[in-house]
Amino acid sequence: MKNISKRFTLTFLFSVASFCLQFVAMIAAGTAVYFMVQIGILSEPEDSSQSFVVPLLFMTFISLIIGSVGSIFVSRISLKPIYQLIEKINRLAAGDFKARLQFEKPLLQKPAFDNVAESFNKMAEELENTEMLRSDFINNFSHEFKTPIVSIAGFAKLLKKGNLTEEQKEECLEIIEEESLRLAAMATNVLNLTRVENQTILTEVASFNLSEQLRSCILLLIDKWEKKNLDFKLDFKEYMISANEELLKQVWINLIDNAIKFSPQGGRIELHIQTNNDIIAVSILNSGEDISIEEQKKIFNKFYQADSSHSMEGNGIGLAVARRVTELHNGRITVQSEKGITMFTVELPAEPL
Repeated sequence: MKNISKRFTLTFLFSVASFCLQFVAMIAAGTAVYFMVQIGILSEPEDSSQSFVVPLLFMTFISLIIGSVGSIFVSRISLKPIYQLIEKINRLAAGDFKARLQFEKPLLQKPAFDNVAESFNKMAEELENTEMLRSDFINNFSHEFKTPIVSIAGFAKLLKKGNLTEEQKEECLEIIEEESLRLAAMATNVLNLTRVENQTILTEVASFNLSEQLRSCILLLIDKWEKKNLDFKLDFKEYMISANEELLKQVWINLIDNAIKFSPQGGRIELHIQTNNDIIAVSILNSGEDISIEEQKKIFNKFYQADSSHSMEGNGIGLAVARRVTELHNGRITVQSEKGITMFTVELPAEPL
């Protein structure tokens, strides 16, 4: 009922505006005729019965009435697409992100209306995707944070009781330390993502040894890959690159950590560096289950996790950070996964930025 009232008001205002324009036009025309008679450009017939003033005024009045009535009907038709747009916008504002705008013919054939519909539908689709990501983030992140917190609280209670052996105490402390570091890593990833998302200009660019950086990142994760008895193969020479060293380090740590996470016990991880024209490409391969084509399209989205069971550590932020940092360096990151081998490739400009 409220929407109908708003539509009637809009139609009424449009009609009043049309009436006013017609009225002003008629007054202007009548005034012009009157002055033309007064200055002698037009002469009034000597026979007053044949005077054109009265018929002119009558015709002016009739045309004003007909024009006003016609404007009401015309305004309803011309304002219809506006009503449609208002209705869809109200649906979006109410949280219905599945609302889509579709004009009827012949409006659909007009480029202007087609552009409006396309832009609106694209906006609605982006809002829908954002809402889905927000919901997934709340579900995934609450789960990822809850697990280590519960573990820390549980083992702290065991320590508080005091009836444990020294070996049991040591084991509890190790678990508490691991879970605390896990929480800290998740918080750091969130902060890193926020920082690189808001960054538009690459700063602190310097020349450094890319090969040495990759080796140091592998050593930083030695505790993780030694537990799984993984075999590392490094197939590259010494390469220099001009980039933000700290940001690029996050890319390698996230990708190598990902490879370790999804490699089977006793699996293999390979790192390769290749150059092609002005591009330097770093490839990180790991053995393990293939990533489906559908998952490959989503894994770089923030908060997306291919492992919906949450059996693996992670919060779906690492790959999003890697992609954003790569984009800041005017590069790109891709993934290929088939026949038990998954390969992430980062392509960066070889020349100084």
